[in-house]
Amino acid sequence: MMPFSYERAVDASDAVRRATGTAKYLGGGTNLVDLMRETIERPDKLVDVTGLSAEIVEDDDGGLVIGAAARNTAVAENRLVRTRYPMLARAIMAGASAQIRNMATVGGNILQRTRCTYFYDDDGSRCNKRVPGQGCDAIEGFHRIHAILGASPSCVATHPSDMAVALVALDARVHLCGRDGERSLPLTEFYQPPGDRPDIETVLKPGELITRITLPPSALAARSEYRKVRDRASYAFALVSVGAALSVENGRIADVRLALGGVAHKPWRAFKAEQALRGQHATAEAFAAATAAELAEARPLKNNAFKVELLSRTIVATLSKLAGDLA
Repeated sequence: MMPFSYERAVDASDAVRRATGTAKYLGGGTNLVDLMRETIERPDKLVDVTGLSAEIVEDDDGGLVIGAAARNTAVAENRLVRTRYPMLARAIMAGASAQIRNMATVGGNILQRTRCTYFYDDDGSRCNKRVPGQGCDAIEGFHRIHAILGASPSCVATHPSDMAVALVALDARVHLCGRDGERSLPLTEFYQPPGDRPDIETVLKPGELITRITLPPSALAARSEYRKVRDRASYAFALVSVGAALSVENGRIADVRLALGGVAHKPWRAFKAEQALRGQHATAEAFAAATAAELAEARPLKNNAFKVELLSRTIVATLSKLAGDLA
């Protein structure tokens, strides 16, 4: 680990002011500290932002405001989250052990980096996400857990967050504070495609800080589900995951939200499947057809082609459960 200085911010503006040079913001540190130990991240300063807002409160319009410093455990156990956005609580509980949930923050969870083996292996492995222009050994190497959607010739890594999948499905917005002031944008627009610079993972500007996440009010969200398929039941990263919400009126789908995890460089919002489903009868056949439309552009690699069928079955099973619950 490289030498670094440590400063504690009192508010968002103070944090941005302190974030000079190659500084990184420190929340729970559950991912950042590991990356520093591996010398993948080499900040000259850590700015502690655990003193920022950790509130989880109802907004004036009936939505929810979640402070970026809120611990994952606090979000999963919050009454408003569990009753109005159950998908989010279930995603967090599926994401990590109790010890990690107690430390990890919402802002840090959204920003966690891939668990690709080659990204962490700095001893002879090539990784464009770690060193741009170096190459990607995963494409011809061990890529069983890697992307089937949205990848590029430069990177096939996946985003590891479960919570972010649920947030994307729930139309979350991320609020930022930087040297140019404050701004917000949909979480779907926060992550960058890998292209030829997979090391640039988000639209964050230098020194910009996540301050909170907001969720809109949604009757649909109260009827939601999160399903995760992994190699072992004890806190493994997803092979595939599905966050879904469904509304059925007179046997037809009135509205739907669908997001996918473990299959792309970001939490993948399945807009094509959603569009194909609205107005259709809530049947397994309709769910399968919409899934096929979403996965038509999937580009699996030699050893992760199984993900296409696994994801299709998981989507159909998740939506079918929701439809059955509503019957």
